[in-house]
Amino acid sequence: MKNNMIRAGIVGVSGYSGLAVLELLLKHPKIRLTYVSAHNTSGSLDEIWPQLANRTKLICEKFSLQNAIEQCDIIFLAVPHTSSMDITPKLIAAGKRIIDLSGDYRLKHANDYEQWYAHPHTDTINLKNAIYGLPEMYREKIKTAQLLSNPGCYPTAALLGSLPAAISMTDNIKNIIIDAKSGVSGAGKKMTASLMFCEVNENFKAYKVFNHQHSPEIDNYLANASGKNFDLTFITHLLPINKGILETIYIQLHTTTTIENMHSLYTKFYKNEPFVRVRKLGVQPELKDVVNTNFCDIGIALNPAGNLIVVTSIIDNLIKGAAGQAVQNMNIMCGFAETEGLL
Repeated sequence: MKNNMIRAGIVGVSGYSGLAVLELLLKHPKIRLTYVSAHNTSGSLDEIWPQLANRTKLICEKFSLQNAIEQCDIIFLAVPHTSSMDITPKLIAAGKRIIDLSGDYRLKHANDYEQWYAHPHTDTINLKNAIYGLPEMYREKIKTAQLLSNPGCYPTAALLGSLPAAISMTDNIKNIIIDAKSGVSGAGKKMTASLMFCEVNENFKAYKVFNHQHSPEIDNYLANASGKNFDLTFITHLLPINKGILETIYIQLHTTTTIENMHSLYTKFYKNEPFVRVRKLGVQPELKDVVNTNFCDIGIALNPAGNLIVVTSIIDNLIKGAAGQAVQNMNIMCGFAETEGLL
């Protein structure tokens, strides 16, 4: 049986997303984890992450292109933005399948990437060919993808919360406002003063107002799905918690609708999606409902005038917003059951 298993590797295993991918793959019945690396960290995994004691004997090494190619069939890149584009072309040339958790291949135009990530894009050929990995939108394309660009955590919650209305009520939407809040792990593991415990604890703030790199990602894929560029405002906030994203999405309409119509629209849209749960009318999801799971929970409300839809979209930023969605995409790419290793 083990000889038929897919060999998987993780580049960037010392970060939060890399760890989350690793923990999911260790439990996956059809995956054999064969390679892990990090840029500035090396040694046994249980020294890097003590919670892994007695769970794996893998040794983390500095990235070796040759070792990654020889030891893996599919490779997860859990590396910082601007790093993936240096590694990916060589792995693609060697015939490897890539799931990239960075932002390097999410925006389809190199000029947009340079504007929002302040770095020139050096792999424009693969940028054009990368498949955006939101299964609820692109499942058929994901099946045959060689380079899979895993969505950002904020865009995952934003798109899942907005898509049914954007696609089905395109011309009736006046504007969309997304009020997004994330736990601190969404910023990664880098050491900065603003992310220190004493700065974050007992605090709450907006950041990157009108300047967040996930804004064009949300804009672009909503437009791709609906055929319309919406008047969209996206504002992010930092919650004093480890994990979780809660987005309150305000969809202003030109004409009125009913709460029953909206709830029916969302439940029908997601009726066959294994990881999207639309709550009953009158019930709002909470962060604790989804943390440590691959679910996106959605709540629907409507103002008394009937022209403002309020959608609450909630995910775990490291699972459905990163590692869990990456494994979900891997399952689709490899022909496994989509929920394999995730329920």
